[in-house]
Amino acid sequence: MGVRAGVVVCVTSFLLGALFTHWIADSLTLWKSPVTDEHLWTAAAYYSILARSPPQVLWLLGSVVVTGCITILWSLGDGEAGNIMFDGGSIFLFGVTVVMYLYSVFPNIFANFGALSDHQPRDPFPSSLRLLTLELASNNLVCSVALTGVLALQAGRFWAENSDADDEVSVPGEGEGSQSRAKTPEPHTK
Repeated sequence: MGVRAGVVVCVTSFLLGALFTHWIADSLTLWKSPVTDEHLWTAAAYYSILARSPPQVLWLLGSVVVTGCITILWSLGDGEAGNIMFDGGSIFLFGVTVVMYLYSVFPNIFANFGALSDHQPRDPFPSSLRLLTLELASNNLVCSVALTGVLALQAGRFWAENSDADDEVSVPGEGEGSQSRAKTPEPHTK
């Protein structure tokens, strides 16, 4: 159980780290007001670099995602209530990220940013790419929030399992096998 949760946390953290590298482009388009043509050209240049990256990068990313999916699904197969609740939520959020990347982010990057025209930072930004660039930044934000939710659910699962284990403390002096809550110790007075 602990190894599976560790793998899910590591995979999710890796994917969050990969998404945080997009902050170079996304911070200029989502959080800087007003969004200037220079900001959009910077973001487009960044996405252009991603579009021209070697295919091995995508294979690595895909293998990490598949590892995460298999691990979460394997943990869900135990049928325990905690696994169904926490891992079910994790599967949903992880799935949202995968679907958004497969059907929106990757097609957008590869179709629109593979070959940018020569430009200067102060040149007018093409209106056809403006919405697509802003959409990419928004999708990356949604994926980051979803993966943060996976980490929160895994932390909640860890806390719930440890809380259950703490509740089942044996009380000395009672019969074999009886379980009870531990009592609060009395403060020592001098």
